[in-house]
Amino acid sequence: MIWGSTWLAIYFQVGEVPVSVSVMYRFALAAALMLPAMALLGKLQKTTRRDQGFMVLQGACLFSMNFLCFYSATQYISSGLVSVIFSLATLFNAVNNRVFFRERLPVSVFIAAGFGLSGLSLLFWPELTDNTNTQVVRGAALAALGTLFFSLGNMVSKRHSQKGLSPLTTNAYAMTYGAGLLVILLVIQRQPLVMSDSPVYWGALVYLSVFGSIVAFTTYLMLVARIGANRAAYATVMFPMIALLLSWWFEGYRFNAAAVLGMALTVTGNIVISQPRWLSRSVQRIYRSRSLRQPNNLPAQMYMTQTKIPNGK
Repeated sequence: MIWGSTWLAIYFQVGEVPVSVSVMYRFALAAALMLPAMALLGKLQKTTRRDQGFMVLQGACLFSMNFLCFYSATQYISSGLVSVIFSLATLFNAVNNRVFFRERLPVSVFIAAGFGLSGLSLLFWPELTDNTNTQVVRGAALAALGTLFFSLGNMVSKRHSQKGLSPLTTNAYAMTYGAGLLVILLVIQRQPLVMSDSPVYWGALVYLSVFGSIVAFTTYLMLVARIGANRAAYATVMFPMIALLLSWWFEGYRFNAAAVLGMALTVTGNIVISQPRWLSRSVQRIYRSRSLRQPNNLPAQMYMTQTKIPNGK
């Protein structure tokens, strides 16, 4: 629910305040709350310089660059559509696990990719066929780039968990580094710190900093450490449903048959890639039910013996 609603909160922050300033405010506030609290409670683990270097990388991928892309994308497409593209993190994680951790790339990845690309094509078909409308394509590309950064941050977090580092420690440092990188970017751009006089803006900022950053990211990365990046990213399947409903209510997003079918295909692809064990068990049940229909017990046993079913492990 929290992450599904954060996309709308991002929409409320886009406008008079430049994107880079809004993202910096968000993670500066989150870091100012989290790092001192962890230090006072004695929850910060000891880390090496190498660990800190990876936390800088995590800050760049999870707490700065990805959100620069997401906030910018919201200027061109609805927050709900950004969330749909973000739900493809399951696919990005599977590919990046193969690249960085040499994990086997299951067949479900290719099936999910087919569903996902088909779903996105339906969602954006009117814009893809309109050569004069480049803003939507730009927004979709920015959202996809942000999702790639998010997935790379997941890989860094997976490295942290393998080293025995808690998400509480790594997030506290990484958010601080992410905010610092954004400050450097603002200095390079000579971007003044614009302040908004809208209560909605500041309410959205507090919500994004506390719930959308500290609570949601820490909980999510704990899942990554416990069950792996692929299965943890299954949580993103529900985001588009919540985000699109909020986008319809607040932003005037219009549903149509193609959009509904496109979202359904995208969600189906995420389920396929995130639940390979469930899929494997379903296939096993189908094969067993067919084998039981074979005449006589011996042919049925031979059918089961000769049929190799993946165990999903």
